[in-house]
Amino acid sequence: MKAIKFLPLVLLFLVASCSSVKVTSDYDTSTDFSKYKTFAFYKKGIDKVEISDLDKRRILKAIESELLAKGFTKSENPDILVNIFTKARQKVDVYSNNSMHIGWHPWYYGPNYGMHISKYTEGTLFVDLIDADKKELVWQGIGSGGLTTSGDVAKKEARIKEFLAEIMAKYPPTIE
Repeated sequence: MKAIKFLPLVLLFLVASCSSVKVTSDYDTSTDFSKYKTFAFYKKGIDKVEISDLDKRRILKAIESELLAKGFTKSENPDILVNIFTKARQKVDVYSNNSMHIGWHPWYYGPNYGMHISKYTEGTLFVDLIDADKKELVWQGIGSGGLTTSGDVAKKEARIKEFLAEIMAKYPPTIE
């Protein structure tokens, strides 16, 4: 039963069919982001995320990689705490491929090529950066995308990296 509960969230990072990651971010405009140089993961928050431990490790590894590439250092005494959480919801798209036949009977609608129904899971990953001293959220990145189940672990890992690269591209924010 527990496995069924986690199934939609596990699907979060599987390969999407024809779907890109939609990304937004929000931040505290009074924060000086240049002062943050070190990070650590907020274990207490991450432990509450209802996805498999394998996917958690994949997500954290991708976040760590992105932060290290931005010049951060992992630390026991961090400037920033990193937390994550996820949401998943089922979506349905319905497409009608009807065409009108004009001929002997103008009121006759030609062959119905049918309704095409597409069901998929849309997953959302939230990445929170929390000021370690103030214990306040200073930045949040959000990535959403359509998901499918393929069972291909390499594609799942690539999708996780894609989500995180897109989300972390918004950090640090460009203040205008």
